[in-house]
Amino acid sequence: MFNCTLCYIENDRGEYLMLHRVKKKNDVNHDKWIGVGGKFEDGESPEDCLLREVREETGLTLTRYRFRAVVTFVAEGYETEYMHLFTADGYTGTLSDCDEGDLEWVPKGKVGSLPIWEGDKLFFRLIEAPDSPFFSLKLVYKGDSLVQAVLDGKELT
Repeated sequence: MFNCTLCYIENDRGEYLMLHRVKKKNDVNHDKWIGVGGKFEDGESPEDCLLREVREETGLTLTRYRFRAVVTFVAEGYETEYMHLFTADGYTGTLSDCDEGDLEWVPKGKVGSLPIWEGDKLFFRLIEAPDSPFFSLKLVYKGDSLVQAVLDGKELT
């Protein structure tokens, strides 16, 4: 099992910074649109990893962010992944190229129509709810199909 971060950075135009994963070989996320983030390095906290990964992938330095959830991914043939989900709406710097894919600002209302993981649609609804509390979400996949979702210990139907 491993830990990673994922962050959805929002600008003042109501858009999320999305990463279209098209540059890495053998990428489980190939051609999907996701946020930015990556695996923890030894000794890092979720916040340490978040700040490092965002800076490495985007050139931006986060100045305001919120830890939203822990998402557990279980998929055949892969080790269990614990993703620490963040949103951010404060940053400095200039957007740079990413070696994992193409970065693009996407209006929030259009994110769901992009090729994203089915489980991502669930946590987008949760983070978009006003005053949404911290949550734990377990997502179980068989291939590309979401077969189980458990929110705060209760199975979603």
